[in-house]
Amino acid sequence: MILDAKNKIILLLIILLVMIYTFPSIISWQMNKKSHTDSLSCVAFDLNEIKKRGKLIALTENSSTGFYIYKGDSMGYEFELLNAFANDIGVKLELVTAKNMNTIFNQLNSGQVDIIAANLTVTKERLSLVNFSEPLMYTRQVLVQRKPDGWETMDQAELDKKLIRNIMDLSGKSIEVRKGSSFFSRLTSLSEEIGEKINIVIAPGGFDTEQLINKVARGEIDFTIADENIALNNQTYYANIDVETPISFPQKIAWAVRKKSPLLTDELNDWIIKRKISENALSTYNKYFKNAKKAGNRAEINRFTYCGGDISEYDELIKKYSKKIDWDWQLLASMVYQESRFLPDVQSWAGASGLMQLVPGTARKYGLDSIDQTAEQSLIAGTSYILDLDKYWKYRIPYKDERIKFILASYNVGLGHVIDARNIALKHGKDPNTWFHNVEYMVLQKSNPMIYNDPLVKCGYCRGQETFMYVKEILNRYEYYKNIQLNNSSIVKN
Repeated sequence: MILDAKNKIILLLIILLVMIYTFPSIISWQMNKKSHTDSLSCVAFDLNEIKKRGKLIALTENSSTGFYIYKGDSMGYEFELLNAFANDIGVKLELVTAKNMNTIFNQLNSGQVDIIAANLTVTKERLSLVNFSEPLMYTRQVLVQRKPDGWETMDQAELDKKLIRNIMDLSGKSIEVRKGSSFFSRLTSLSEEIGEKINIVIAPGGFDTEQLINKVARGEIDFTIADENIALNNQTYYANIDVETPISFPQKIAWAVRKKSPLLTDELNDWIIKRKISENALSTYNKYFKNAKKAGNRAEINRFTYCGGDISEYDELIKKYSKKIDWDWQLLASMVYQESRFLPDVQSWAGASGLMQLVPGTARKYGLDSIDQTAEQSLIAGTSYILDLDKYWKYRIPYKDERIKFILASYNVGLGHVIDARNIALKHGKDPNTWFHNVEYMVLQKSNPMIYNDPLVKCGYCRGQETFMYVKEILNRYEYYKNIQLNNSSIVKN
């Protein structure tokens, strides 16, 4: 068949249109094929090679359950388990924090890391890419809701009546979650399952689960959804939230290992199985997911149990060591109360002990036994630490009253986090030499991935809410102490 010029042009146009519509699909298919192949390609580097190298390289999240720095010490549920496992196989631990969760399996299979310990749920899709260990725990998605006013005096039956316990009661409720999260998908499915509309509110960009839980605790929103283990961890900070209403089936949380690391997988599984029956396993779990992170009621400003206007039975010691750091003794007393409630034998969830609640690493630095110590020894070590912090901040924050706020914050969360917050404050146009409304605001933001993943941030994630309140409460209590002392005509000048 011979085509005339007009038909040739039409045929060429048809061919061109076909190419325009099919070419992107071919390219996309090839890219997806390559991506899938890259994900499946896996180096052969197993337990024997790891032992020969002398270190286990593990990837985890910079979070309250993965890894973070608190008062200068390394903390985190998965960090502690990784450290214990590395010790047991006779190697050092090198930790890598995840910057992009979408690339972690490629990091594993390419040999950049040996294990992924990042609160991973076991799914069919992931099992095609990696091996998973024995489960460390089981989790499910739960509703995070605020307990009603007066919950402290209610029994469980009364409390259950005030809270949502039946998922049918989610009808018409507004629940805030991230758009790209599994929680959004679950709520969408749940709305169809119950045949009622659930008002799914999309969280602002950059918000993570912990920030949304904080909003529930503070009364800014009514509900969010979280994985149960993350919710339990946050409940240790916020006693006024309830996390007992499940909205999904349980899922396994496990560590990921390369498919070409069978010896490492076997060794890890044996270790997890043996560890599950040990007391240490329960202790570590309770430390992060059960034990309250605050000693006593933070709203309580003071308890006067001694006559004559005394603040505590340690007033004379506090007066003595306040001179060492050139502070008003009532200010140091307020700090001691915040740390230990004047209880010399108390120990925190993080292992901090004594009147001044120094964590083990810092305690050793100042020659203090973290277990066997007197009230005076704790004050000596604590004020020595304050003196060193003062030396650091003195040439950066020249005004003493302002500098004290930076010292308090550094004592609470660690110097590195405050330095990070100061650098980020400067970047965002805030005054790096002023605490209130400036650096304190950036400390609050250090639980935001957009902030703690900033290249300027060296110490990563921290729960800034505690530090934010710590400084405020100590200074407010200090003013209260001064007024009480004045009213009782028992002012003692240093």
